[in-house]
Amino acid sequence: MAPGPFDLFALATSALAVPVTEHGGGLAIRVCWGGAEPPARKPRTQRAIVLGLTPLFEQLVEAAEADPSRAYEIVGLVDDTVSPSSRYLGYPILGPLSRLTEITERVKPDRIIVALKERREQLPIRELLEHRIRWGMRIEDGLDVYERLTGRLPVEGLAPSEIIFSHHFHQRRLHAALGRLISVLVALIGLIVAGPLLALLALAIKLDSPGPVFFTQPRVGVAGRPFTLIKFRTMAPAAAHTSEWVVDNRDRITRLGRWLRRLRLDELPQLVNILRGDMNLVGPRPHPVTNLPLLRVVARNLNERTGLDIPYYSLRSMVRPGLTGWAQIRYGYANNLDEEMEKLRYDLYYIKHMSLALDCRILLDTFRVMVSGRGSQGVTHQASVPMAFGAAVPSRFGTRRPA
Repeated sequence: MAPGPFDLFALATSALAVPVTEHGGGLAIRVCWGGAEPPARKPRTQRAIVLGLTPLFEQLVEAAEADPSRAYEIVGLVDDTVSPSSRYLGYPILGPLSRLTEITERVKPDRIIVALKERREQLPIRELLEHRIRWGMRIEDGLDVYERLTGRLPVEGLAPSEIIFSHHFHQRRLHAALGRLISVLVALIGLIVAGPLLALLALAIKLDSPGPVFFTQPRVGVAGRPFTLIKFRTMAPAAAHTSEWVVDNRDRITRLGRWLRRLRLDELPQLVNILRGDMNLVGPRPHPVTNLPLLRVVARNLNERTGLDIPYYSLRSMVRPGLTGWAQIRYGYANNLDEEMEKLRYDLYYIKHMSLALDCRILLDTFRVMVSGRGSQGVTHQASVPMAFGAAVPSRFGTRRPA
């Protein structure tokens, strides 16, 4: 079998990008230009106390407990609304905010995580300044910690100012130029090298079931502009309009289509979309145009901290969509609206932190999914099924695959 485009890219980048640490969404990539890499030391678990009994505290607990690297150990909660010596979710209530200094002297945490919802009158400014300046203790925003542990953006708790004044949420010219150059080169080489394989797959699809070789569909591109996405057909043609989610169309998947989806070979024709300028190798997966109005409305109403109408979907559309993306490898595939919003949180994390190093990591992880044959099931993921941020009911693990 001829190598696919990700085989070629993985060979080209394996000497450059080596993952060294990862916990939840936090990742680091060492760029090596030669020589042996020194052994990485496991970072020490950080003992942390959390200020504020809020829904964010519950999410932080869930994220810290699910983190395989155990980057944080939450040793207790500081809050004015509950009596000391009690427990919440198994964690001790250490006392009120007014006794923060006394509590830290007793517990000796490495970090303080602020999870207060209303900070203007509650935040113990003087005590936190003393801890930071005099003792050098790390003070962290709970939203940042949650983002780092989970790899997704907690849009429900973001204030608009955190987007307006952020140094992120923009694509650097160098990243845009190099990302586009790499995408075009890989797509061109991939189409040339995999040409015989593409011809064989087209013949097999034609012989396996009646219908066209390719499946085409209007999808949402950069800046919301529509384009026609090309895939190998993996389903029997529908007699009438059907849902866009594969969970409603499983009975239409062909015998060959099941295999193509498992190895993600049905996506190979999108190399043509990359050459046409519709897509890049890495970016948020493009949504069907028919779903766009609903996704925009739901995304604009995610923020629960301010209740403001914030156009989160416009942030997602600021870059070209991709053949693969951060949401694809971290969450998997969506089959309903709640899951689409969960994927949006991962997509926005990518928009905020996009870089060539992150792109390399995504491509290498995608390659692993391809060779493992897990494409049809997607990747194992942990998600908060309720759309409300801070919901105390976590989902567990699932596998999904879209049309």
